[in-house]
Amino acid sequence: MIEPERFSNLPEYAFPRLRGLLDVHDPGGEPIAMTIGEPQHPFPDWVNSEIASASAGWGKYPANDGLPELQGAIAGWIDRRFGVKVDPAKQILALNGTREGLFNAMLALCPEHKEGQRPVVLVPNPFYQVYAVAAQAVGAELVYVNATAETGFLPDFAGLSEDILARTAIAYICTPSNPQGAVADDAYLRTLLELAETHNFQIFADECYSEIYREAPPPGALAASKAMDCDPERVVIFHSLSKRSNLPGLRSGFAAGGPRSIAQLKRLRAYAGAPLPNPLQAVATRAWSDESHVVENRALYAPKYALADRIFANMPGYSAPEAGFFLWLRVPDGETGETAALKLWQRAGLRVLPGAYLARDTKDGNPGDAYIRVALVAPMPVLEPALERLAAELDLMRSE
Repeated sequence: MIEPERFSNLPEYAFPRLRGLLDVHDPGGEPIAMTIGEPQHPFPDWVNSEIASASAGWGKYPANDGLPELQGAIAGWIDRRFGVKVDPAKQILALNGTREGLFNAMLALCPEHKEGQRPVVLVPNPFYQVYAVAAQAVGAELVYVNATAETGFLPDFAGLSEDILARTAIAYICTPSNPQGAVADDAYLRTLLELAETHNFQIFADECYSEIYREAPPPGALAASKAMDCDPERVVIFHSLSKRSNLPGLRSGFAAGGPRSIAQLKRLRAYAGAPLPNPLQAVATRAWSDESHVVENRALYAPKYALADRIFANMPGYSAPEAGFFLWLRVPDGETGETAALKLWQRAGLRVLPGAYLARDTKDGNPGDAYIRVALVAPMPVLEPALERLAAELDLMRSE
């Protein structure tokens, strides 16, 4: 058998890699998992009854583009949340999870050439791993742009060379960022959009954590684009119910953007998509139409943010997240995220993710190498002693 080479250099995915690091060792205490960003707050209590009432939909093929009711609910939410009116039928595509959209948008929208050369795809580093594999799938040149404390944990696209920007076809941006919890403010989005307009590239804005924040709601790329009167095709945004509504198992999200971009996505999906079953689209319709459960969910994260601030306030390099539900913690000098994660497991049974597993090596090093990612998803009675134990272990490493 002749094996394809396009994915042969993919590193092992973060979580199998973590199992290989930790599971050959016994935990040094009652295991507490703080690795996966799987929400543990309750989902809305009406979900099951909504599925039951829409059960006749199991007997029909799902609507590929999204039921009209769902498209309308999403358009209404975009208008309420970002002040942008979109055409439900032409500018929205319901997704079977945003990972599907983030991958397929690259297949549908990345050109084969830019400026007569191989196109460049810009990826923040660290990043959600689907960005990279999507770019590799279309044969684009990947340029990893490190997002460090010095850059406010957001990629400095403006610092790239004119040669790279001229060949750029797509730039991924995650805001609020995973794993650092940084928010791209209006000024950042304006700068990025100016670059995209000048160099004629498209922005894929992964905004899946936009509804989990401390104070002000994060601005959106679609609203910024409208305010600047950019090309309507300049931005495609991606949103999800996984974090917003604590429904990761529903696999419901959407892409929204210019009508030509969405038409291309729909055309590809008609051949190769896996649309959400109609009863689950009914649940998603109600979820996007209801904000009360989102407000309640956000309130449950407030004491978790405060807890983290109290415990880690004096830890060198601590940066309080603006949004999302992860801590991006710098490990003590002399450690890497990987060595620290192993010690935390062996000594205390704490399971955290080495930051390097979420990033790639560059000429300037791996921006995740000195960090661990910690998810703030566990209930407070579990989370508080776990974070106290984590802080104590990091202090111990610092003193060794």
